[in-house]
Amino acid sequence: MPELPPEPNAETKRPRPVRGAFLLPNALTTAALMAGFYAIVAAIDGQAVAACVAILVAGLLDGLDGRVARMTNTQSDFGVQYDSMSDMVSFGIAPAVLVFTWAMGDLGHPDTVGAKLGWLAAFFYSACAALRLARFNTQAGVADKAFFQGLASPAAAGTILATVWFSISRDIGPEVLAWPLLVLTVLLGTLMVSRVRYFSFKAWPASDRVPFAWIFLLLVIVVLLAVDLPAVLFTIGILYTLSGPVLTVRGRYLQRRRRRREKRDAAP
Repeated sequence: MPELPPEPNAETKRPRPVRGAFLLPNALTTAALMAGFYAIVAAIDGQAVAACVAILVAGLLDGLDGRVARMTNTQSDFGVQYDSMSDMVSFGIAPAVLVFTWAMGDLGHPDTVGAKLGWLAAFFYSACAALRLARFNTQAGVADKAFFQGLASPAAAGTILATVWFSISRDIGPEVLAWPLLVLTVLLGTLMVSRVRYFSFKAWPASDRVPFAWIFLLLVIVVLLAVDLPAVLFTIGILYTLSGPVLTVRGRYLQRRRRRREKRDAAP
């Protein structure tokens, strides 16, 4: 009687690791990481506007790499993890260093409560960004793509850079905005780890065609950006940050009203 082949053990069942990585999306992620690192260097060197521009470039590249990966069917677990590490540098550490070096580092003399609150607020923002990215990775396969749970780290970083850039363009000194920026930094960090819902724009547009009015609106936004880039970015950042609480409160109100209607219809 011929011998049966040996049963596969745990080692033979283990999948082989995937070697290599897709070039184009990871190259864009590397460029975003480089922009974020440069933002940190520029912020430490006192070049706040250059740091703002670098974080903005990192945000544009971060939006491209995912779309390029989906369009070319080159998504991978490596790319997801690499993108998160790049986001932590560009949207977690760089904005915190920027806001601390520009304003919150001068809240008080060394070893005073004000000085400690400055770097603790910056650290709080960075830690919340790390928690936000970790939660996003664990929920990537089950979360609703139409909405974010909590403020996305690129949006939080964009609000910080827009506020700093707008203040510099209007000659508003950091000594005036130190405490308001501390409150804003802590608020943005809290929103990142909250359960507040934000529209993600990932499921939009639903088709290749959009209404003509959207094309006109895009044209208006481009013109306004060319006229006054810091002011438009600041307005968009504040409006998007406020949209989350409004969307969440509206959703809970509609949910309660629907439950009351169901109870009323079910009553004899």
